[in-house]
Amino acid sequence: MNLNNWIRKNTYHHTDFSDLSALVEEKQRRELTISLCIPTLNEEKTIGKEVVLFRSELMNHYPLIDEIAIIDSGSTDKTIEVAKSFGADTYLASDILPRLESKRGKGENLWKAIYQLRGDIIVYIDADIKNIHPRFAYGLIGPLVYRPEVQYVKAFYDRPLAFSQGVRPSGGGRVTEILVRPLFSLFFPELSAIIQPLSGEYAVRRAVLEQIPFPIGYGVETSHLIDIYQLLGMEAFAQTDLDQRVHRNQDTRSLGKMSFGILQTFFNRLQSLNIIGDELELETILRQFQVKEDQFESIEFNIIEEERPPMQGIEEYAEKMKKRGEKT
Repeated sequence: MNLNNWIRKNTYHHTDFSDLSALVEEKQRRELTISLCIPTLNEEKTIGKEVVLFRSELMNHYPLIDEIAIIDSGSTDKTIEVAKSFGADTYLASDILPRLESKRGKGENLWKAIYQLRGDIIVYIDADIKNIHPRFAYGLIGPLVYRPEVQYVKAFYDRPLAFSQGVRPSGGGRVTEILVRPLFSLFFPELSAIIQPLSGEYAVRRAVLEQIPFPIGYGVETSHLIDIYQLLGMEAFAQTDLDQRVHRNQDTRSLGKMSFGILQTFFNRLQSLNIIGDELELETILRQFQVKEDQFESIEFNIIEEERPPMQGIEEYAEKMKKRGEKT
């Protein structure tokens, strides 16, 4: 595949979908329902603004989104109260599918949203965006509404612009450029066309989400791309330039933990696809160092990238979808 051709065909700018009346009309013509999920953990400072903006602009003014929900990991601040007061549906991840042992992690929240929410399309948006704007949703929804063959739309932020001094390179964050893009270039070269594979904003058709497993931790976005690529190929993907995203940055130690989890998920995929042998047993201990009273001491973190199975194999989900089909 010529990646430049793919990029030209499948890369959008959010302004391509800024005619919201036309987007709503097409959504209704195709009889689609759309859910917005915001996974949360202690996000009381930003969650209210996100909920207010999306409800006002994309539910009340333009009926593009049919429900807005937060799936919370057990916040100890007022995240749930704030979100509820501004009109979001609020759920504790631990209360969804209570038969299953509760687990903590963003991927857990994303996975349980498939069960809890009703949309044909689910839009996932992080809760810590300081410059939130309706484009973070409609820019991702647009390709799915207008192009039925597109299944998964990923966000990216710093668009490549031609300007008087030349072309400014565009890419992802530190973990993307140092770890994930080199890994994709080595093992799945076509996926290197995804400009920001780790972005937390994406929209996906339910029919695809229910088929794939979900790591509960750091590896969830990477696994999505590999698994959908194996199922459907590059033509299932699109990506949208959302211009700029302002959020908090993580320190290097935190990025090390993230990278360790991603590597576990990545190597598990390589083994399951028989790209490498399964005799390699992956360690789960990450060692970092700190200085205490002029002495270096090791800190160990046990990071295990557990995975939830495809939702379509969960008994409660199958029963719920059966009942939904009978009603329609």
